[in-house]
Amino acid sequence: MLKPEEVKYLVFDIESVPDATLIKKVKYPNMDIDDETAVRKFQEEILETSGGTSYFIPVTFQFPVSICIAKVKEDFTLCDIVSLDEPKFRPSEMTRLFWDGIEHVYSNAKLVTFNGRGFDVPLMELMAFRYGIRASRHFKDKFASRFRYGDKHFDIHDWLSNYNAIRVSGGLNLLAKVLGKPGKMETTGDDVYDMYVQGKLKEINEYCTHDVLDTYFAFLRTRILFGELTLEREKFILEKSREYIISQVEKIPALSKYLENWGDWAPWP
Repeated sequence: MLKPEEVKYLVFDIESVPDATLIKKVKYPNMDIDDETAVRKFQEEILETSGGTSYFIPVTFQFPVSICIAKVKEDFTLCDIVSLDEPKFRPSEMTRLFWDGIEHVYSNAKLVTFNGRGFDVPLMELMAFRYGIRASRHFKDKFASRFRYGDKHFDIHDWLSNYNAIRVSGGLNLLAKVLGKPGKMETTGDDVYDMYVQGKLKEINEYCTHDVLDTYFAFLRTRILFGELTLEREKFILEKSREYIISQVEKIPALSKYLENWGDWAPWP
């Protein structure tokens, strides 16, 4: 039985969708339009104002539909993979479970994300605001996960971009491919809203599970750069992680697809 104090890192990823109700209330209060029309209209406006470069709706107008967490021990080995409020994926319950885990159950663990400072953490702060959920340690502790120079949150994107000195073009997908891991397969982030409209919450969560594993393996490689692991030790942990993932396939069927696309690190040129 895994004890909370054994978990030293919480690697997490969130999939979210535009909040059509909020978009209509804020952007189009006097228009009689349905949810999907409101979302598409907002996307078109963003695409136009961005010069055709993006139609991504800001984090303030989104809510989570999947939160996947990989629990990692102090020796960097993978020890659990969970999806919050599965299979219902209720935003309010996922938010409650997320903050309860960070504030109480795993209060000594560090968060690990890819672009968590730019999206995931602000999203969950906004959800805490919406549902009136207390997160006092997160907001008040100057060394907690909210602060860039604290030690409770390691954002891989933030770090590799030299704190936004450059853009990590290619994102997590690129890092995963460099390491021989699956990265993006059939699904990308752009597909999530359409999948949500079609009621494919299970499939969205599978995609989120794959992303959180890619994030975990990218995190492992950063530990070599930090001098906390050797290549030999990383190789050992990778094999143990693969064995663990295999052992969880019956419980988490989404893992089988990840394993089918698993590759070994083969650096080039």
